Amino acid sequence: MTNAPPITINRLEEHIGAEVQGVDIASPIEEATLLQLREALYEYSVLVFHDQQITDEQHVAFSEGFGPLQMTLPSDPYGGGGPINRIANVDDNEEIIPADDTRSKYQAGNMLWHSDGSFKAMPLKASLLSAKVVPPSGGETEYASLRNAYETLPDQKKEALAGLVAEHSMAYSREQIAPGLMTKEFLKETPPVHHLVVRTIPETGKKALYIGSYASHILGWPIEKGRALLTELLEWATQPQFVYKHEWSGNDLVMWDNRSCLHRGRPWQFGKYKRILHRTTLSCEHS
Repeated sequence: MTNAPPITINRLEEHIGAEVQGVDIASPIEEATLLQLREALYEYSVLVFHDQQITDEQHVAFSEGFGPLQMTLPSDPYGGGGPINRIANVDDNEEIIPADDTRSKYQAGNMLWHSDGSFKAMPLKASLLSAKVVPPSGGETEYASLRNAYETLPDQKKEALAGLVAEHSMAYSREQIAPGLMTKEFLKETPPVHHLVVRTIPETGKKALYIGSYASHILGWPIEKGRALLTELLEWATQPQFVYKHEWSGNDLVMWDNRSCLHRGRPWQFGKYKRILHRTTLSCEHS
């Protein structure tokens, strides 16, 4: 076995994000490099790889180097049960989908701050998003550090959050966009689940908030009181000092730890320019 090629990892923001150079995702990655990338992901929460022109098969192979993949839900119109989730504003004929189409409204949920899969009983560990077509401006993705947001909370607030449990659901997220977006089949596949508001990342032992658009309310609290707390925490976690904004270029791949950061897409001229990205997700060994 040859030695792994040297790679460089440069911090992007004080609290979140790093750019990785010297990795060719289209080629097999040696274990020593994968180990270095895993450690970087736990440290920076978001890793950015530029100039990665890859097929879906190469995307999947690279993702599997970090753990088992989570298949998309069979009723997901952009996944269909396979490993690739297609996040796009075009239909099967590559024509731009009208903004008032139900499919466009469903995708608008990506504009809300969220952690992929927090509506699942076993949430998703990480996501890897590959840019195929990007608009000339807009359409960025923002990432917010839930770990550093928690670390900077006053001790009194940390004590108050200890042991609190929130209900997460896909239905609650999509109701913030428009009622009736989800099919009965999709609702049946995504019943509400419960997660601690503060979770511990197993690999590091560090704590992070676990909130976002899927988090509906706090168990045992009046609905409005719980939602007020979740809104307060979301506003705290998404302050500029905790955020990295990624401006996409074609063939970028961005990987992030869903357990330690939130993300959201940003607007662009939806009806004029295509935006096509492919995503894989890693399943989580620990809830």
